[in-house]
Amino acid sequence: MMFFIAYCQLMTANYLTIFAPMFNSKDIADYYNQTVDHYEIWWNLKKSMAVHYGYWDENTNSFNDALKNTNRIMAELAQIKSHHNVLDAGCGVGGAAFYLASTVGCHVSGITLSEKQLQIANNFKQTFGDKNLVDFSLQDFTKTNFESASFDVIWGCESTCYASPKIDFINEAKRLLKPNGKIIIADYFVEPKGEIDKDKHMKNWSDLWAIQEFHSQQNFIDELAKNGFEIEQNINVSQHILRSSKRMYNSYLVGALPSKIYNFFNDTSRFGKKHYQSGYFQYKALVDELWSYRMLVVRKK
Repeated sequence: MMFFIAYCQLMTANYLTIFAPMFNSKDIADYYNQTVDHYEIWWNLKKSMAVHYGYWDENTNSFNDALKNTNRIMAELAQIKSHHNVLDAGCGVGGAAFYLASTVGCHVSGITLSEKQLQIANNFKQTFGDKNLVDFSLQDFTKTNFESASFDVIWGCESTCYASPKIDFINEAKRLLKPNGKIIIADYFVEPKGEIDKDKHMKNWSDLWAIQEFHSQQNFIDELAKNGFEIEQNINVSQHILRSSKRMYNSYLVGALPSKIYNFFNDTSRFGKKHYQSGYFQYKALVDELWSYRMLVVRKK
């Protein structure tokens, strides 16, 4: 068994780093469409309605609780109130929208590039108490059809990293937010050692998740400041999501052999084929401090 694990790690570490894919919105949609089954298994979508990292603290008893914690802490940091209109930019299967609507009582519009995520979110909506508080649509958060100054808060949970270039998200957020409106972000940020990335862990991870480039903390903050935003909070919560990262690494160890066997006998999708390897890269990069998981509160001046 130890030999097999070592072999899988070696093969994973040698993942194709020669190529530098250029990802567009269709690629991002394809990634989520092709891997939603994996999240249904490992993230228990029917119960969690989440595809993000879970936040662990001393009072967290389960992974599902950790996933809810991420939503709770983001909502508290952004100080979301019942009268707010919230845009969930990259809403996944709608979990955050349902959480905010049910616990805060605010209206949430969720948008995604993935047809499968949209279908799942709308299916969940059929069993949600107040359907008028949530709506979902297939849109790119860098060019939406919403009117200017429509939202009090823009919510970006592990989604704004997909903007390329990042300024496109910033410009659209500036247009959509009301004066003094806020952006709440929970996302992956490259640390100085990650810029070097000598073992290509960050590069291989980003390729597997169709991310063109991760956030560079200083560059992203500089762009926000230059475009009329003020950073109110920038919190490194990496230690709180470490157990979630390790869970993904464990799923890689468990899923490597079944994935290889399945891929051998089946015509597997582009992203689905090697998706299990991302569990290895993201965890190794995190423990090597190549990236940090940060929550940012940003206010439009």
